[in-house]
Parts: sequence; C-alpha cells; structure tokens
Amino acid sequence: MVLYIVLFGPLVVALLVYLLGKIRTARKRSRRQRLLSAPVSDAWRQILAAEFGLYRRLPAALQRKLLGHINVFLNEKILVGCNGMEITEQVRVLIAAQACLLILNKPGDYYPGFQTILVYPETYVTRVTRRDGALHSESLDVRAGESWQRGPVVLAWNEVLQGARDSRDGHNVVIHEFAHKLDEQNSAMDGLPVLSSAAQYQSWAQVFSEVYKVQQQKLIDDEEDVIDSYAATSAAEFFAVVTETFFEKPAQLQAAHPQLYGQLQQFYQLDPLQWEPPD
Repeated sequence: MVLYIVLFGPLVVALLVYLLGKIRTARKRSRRQRLLSAPVSDAWRQILAAEFGLYRRLPAALQRKLLGHINVFLNEKILVGCNGMEITEQVRVLIAAQACLLILNKPGDYYPGFQTILVYPETYVTRVTRRDGALHSESLDVRAGESWQRGPVVLAWNEVLQGARDSRDGHNVVIHEFAHKLDEQNSAMDGLPVLSSAAQYQSWAQVFSEVYKVQQQKLIDDEEDVIDSYAATSAAEFFAVVTETFFEKPAQLQAAHPQLYGQLQQFYQLDPLQWEPPD
C-alpha cells in the first residue's frame, strides 16, 4: 500500500487537479450561458439609450448581445467607489457596456487576470516616480484612468460619462483602458494583443509598425492626424488610442489609414462603418 501511494500518489493528485479544473471550467461556461440569455431590466436599456452614443448606433442584434455581455461582466467584476464615489446602477452599466463593446464579437474570456475596477468621482491625482539611471524624480499626474498590469483598472467617473455620451470625439477612457487589458493578455503590454491566428501576426506587425512610425514623425513635426498624438508615446498607447479611434471615428480612420482599419476590423470582428451614423 505504501509503495502504491509513493508510485501513484502524484499521478492521482494531478488527475484530481485536472478533473477539478474541468469541472470549474464547465460550471463557468454554464453560468455564463445562463447570464448571456437571461432577461435584463428595462432600466439598463434606458440608461444605455440615454447615455451611451455607441449603443444607439449598434444594430438591434448587437444591442441584445451587448446586454448579455454586460450581465456576465457585472457578475464577474467588482466595482469599488473611491473618494466618496457611489457605485450606482448607472455607473455599473455604463462602465460594463463600454468595456464589453471591445469583446462584443470576440470569443474568449471576460478580461481574465483581474477583478477590481476602482472608480473615482473625478479626474484624480497620482504620484509618479521616474528613474534615469541612479537619478529619480517624483511628480503628481492628473489622470482620467489607468490600467495596472495584472491589476485593477482605475477610472474617473466624469470622464467615463463624457466618453459614453460623446461617440464622435475619438476619446473614450473605458475603451482605452480595457484595450490595455486586451494588450496584456500575452503577458506584456506592448501593443500586440493575442491574435486569432498565427498568420495575422506578420501583417499586424507590418501595418502597426508603419503607422506608428508615421505618428511619431507627425508628433515631432507637430502635424495633426485623425489618431490623437498621444498614440506616438509608446506601442501600448498606440494600440489603445487607435482602438478609441476605430470605434468613434471609423470613417476618418478608414480614409486615412485603410490597412490599419482593416487590421482592427479583423481583430475586433466588428465594422463600425456599418453602424448607424452618430447622433
């Protein structure tokens, strides 16, 4: 008996861990399917119709699909108010809707690796330490949001609400920060998210690299582009900013950078050009 335990004990443990993992996965899949098809309150629809410009532009089928994703998202994520911020149903639904727009047609998980979303009532101040060799300096930055790698997302509610209401200015803090969460799923926030096929990586790298270099030069030359100049600060910020542009300024992005638009269309499996025009 002792010999049996010594020889086969690790194998039995590994098998049990594997089976428990399969059971948890099956339960999660079943729970999500129930939530995706569960009815949602009319209050949610009223909030989205009144406050979320991109929701109003979606075809009816995608609106229904988005409501199901919101149901799953709010079941799995925790929203925490900071500095006296009250987490109301409006706060929950608008943040979830904007985050889920990015995964509306993408199979897979609901932003794995983190659970908490911190919400401030307004833009907030954070202390930033910058290092240059042995030297380091500290400063205070005013921020609308941030995404900590393998950590929480932080959002300022006034910016969330403004981003939801205005679907034409190319700025949306929730879309921006959750694009970072998609980016980090390959374990590095480097502007290269997990793509659907190996074949896509070469064309993605070529197109994104070319447009990124153009944006860096335009920043130096102080030239304007449909893509906000903040995109030129890093590859990670480039991906997040062009995602905002893709959803909010699709016609301008497609006209100025058609290959980039095509890569984002393939990645998100959506074509905002086919949606209703902005209000």
